[in-house]
Amino acid sequence: MDFMSRVRPELKEIISVFPPIKLPEGLMAARQAQAAPIERSEQVKITERTVPGGDAQPMMVRIYEPVKRDQTRLGALLFIHGGGYVIGSPDNNDTTCQTIVETANCVVVSVDYRLAPEHPYPAPLEDCYAALVWMKNNVEELNIDDERIAVAGQSAGGGLTAALSLLARDRGGPAIAFQMPLYPMIDDRNITPSSYEITDERAVWNRGNNLAAWRMYLGDHINEEISPYAAPARAKNLSGLPPTYTCVGQLDPFRDETLQYVAQLARAGVPVEFNLYPGAYHGFEMLNPQTEIGQQAVNRYVQALNKALNSEPIEIKI
Repeated sequence: MDFMSRVRPELKEIISVFPPIKLPEGLMAARQAQAAPIERSEQVKITERTVPGGDAQPMMVRIYEPVKRDQTRLGALLFIHGGGYVIGSPDNNDTTCQTIVETANCVVVSVDYRLAPEHPYPAPLEDCYAALVWMKNNVEELNIDDERIAVAGQSAGGGLTAALSLLARDRGGPAIAFQMPLYPMIDDRNITPSSYEITDERAVWNRGNNLAAWRMYLGDHINEEISPYAAPARAKNLSGLPPTYTCVGQLDPFRDETLQYVAQLARAGVPVEFNLYPGAYHGFEMLNPQTEIGQQAVNRYVQALNKALNSEPIEIKI
């Protein structure tokens, strides 16, 4: 069945004019494309800091926090942008991060990790781990609760979220209270039905781009046994991971790897909540923020984060 005929009507217009990304030849053009201008919230303070990256070299993080806050320690979120591990920056998620601060009354740290192919795996993941460690080591300066630190991201940011949760668990690193890998890019093998199904260039992200991006991200590792820290779908043990929320569109090439990840989490005893959106392609809620389904998707994942960071324990009386 034709891809466009399956797309929800309210999601069609933007992809009819959205310039398709074609990797690898279109990499530099995609990087140079400017992020859409965003409206700054009067309720959110935004600052930038330089912190040590995964190789101890300077790395930028962008910090979002409520303008009006007292000395109460807030929950915190490490946010990891998407872009197939090869494009993107914190600029792409200013709106999302501001919405999270306003709704969940928390501090968000968005990390500007290094990109492949110049910096293939494990450099992006190590940068994210370094940002997590920096948050843990600076809870007093950030005025955050180190028992309420979550991690989230979309697409490749979702893949790095899942990988970071595995890495922090296995290294005995900073505890992650909640993870939110949204439509995550987690399987380098590209053997699921949805990875073969979504080939149309208008799909925003398709099989061709996915194959190219994985080659760039894995670099020389592509000829070796692939680590689950590079491709979390390869992980055999998901026990002990933090409670999880995720979602994916039905027309996303990552649909089936997300479904498999959710099932594997559930079998491992990890609390997991999941939403599947019919007629929705990759990144649909970011490209269509004014549509009902776009608003629904954002509201669901922001509320899931709010619940994870701010809900008080329920005392059960017997």
